[in-house]
Amino acid sequence: MGRNVIPGAGFVLFWSSGFVGATLGARSSGPVTLLAWRFIVVGLLLGAWWLVRRRSMRPRDVAVHVGLGVLSQGAYLYFTYAAADLGVPPGTTALIAALQPIAAVVLGQFVLGERAGVRRWAGLVAGLAGVALVVGGDLSGRPGTPALAYGLPFLAMLALVAATFLERRTAPDVPLMDGLVVQCVTSAVLFTGIAAATGRLTPPPVPEFWVAIGWVVLFSTFGGYGCYWLVLRRSSVTTVSTLLYLTPPTTMVLAWIMFGDTITPRGLLGLVVCLAAVVVVLRRPRKLSVDREMMSACSSPTSSPPPPR
Repeated sequence: MGRNVIPGAGFVLFWSSGFVGATLGARSSGPVTLLAWRFIVVGLLLGAWWLVRRRSMRPRDVAVHVGLGVLSQGAYLYFTYAAADLGVPPGTTALIAALQPIAAVVLGQFVLGERAGVRRWAGLVAGLAGVALVVGGDLSGRPGTPALAYGLPFLAMLALVAATFLERRTAPDVPLMDGLVVQCVTSAVLFTGIAAATGRLTPPPVPEFWVAIGWVVLFSTFGGYGCYWLVLRRSSVTTVSTLLYLTPPTTMVLAWIMFGDTITPRGLLGLVVCLAAVVVVLRRPRKLSVDREMMSACSSPTSSPPPPR
């Protein structure tokens, strides 16, 4: 994890900032309007950069990143926001999202051949318990919330897992920013179409809305998704997925700073448990200064001739 410490910390902080942006946006607009204009602004900014730099991509790479945009931004964000709009509490969504590291490790053993030992599994289970402690007080849904709405966070989690494995398996030789251009333009087309079809494309005439847009564009999109793909390219599916355990406690701290939300002792305990779990999962086993086979050979009574009499 050495060279990924700074990108990993940035990923946790920026990914957690999405809660703040969603809260700011909810005060002035609906989630579909916020998502549509978030990606319209991002698409215009990145599109202008693309034209100035005169970049080009192979059709295969464009297709891969269109798929990544549909899964990691379109499906993931839409299902998450739709669940909240239908009354699924944020704590429940966060707890379901915390299943991603476990799902990633299970699939990684079959798809990528990434093996997980007993220590890593213990850390993954502990991380899930830590998230449960953090969000335990926010698991009661709104009266009248349809039962099927609770399946939307599962779909969001699976969409992000699928995008992670798609990027890992295809490993396109495309610069990070170039891929982000295609992903965000794809999301802009998707969410603009949804907002226009539902009559929610017109932005509210209040400055708070554009403050929220600026927040999610800068921190959640450029920072969050940029660091996510950067850490994934430099490490493994398990690493980037395990770091998601730290997003609920970080969100708790950000909510306390930004909105004055209360931090309970149980929440602090959950933060400590999540941090310890991430350390356990990502800590590399200590390397021996001498290879095991060499040690066994040296300690063998037949490895060297007996001394002369």
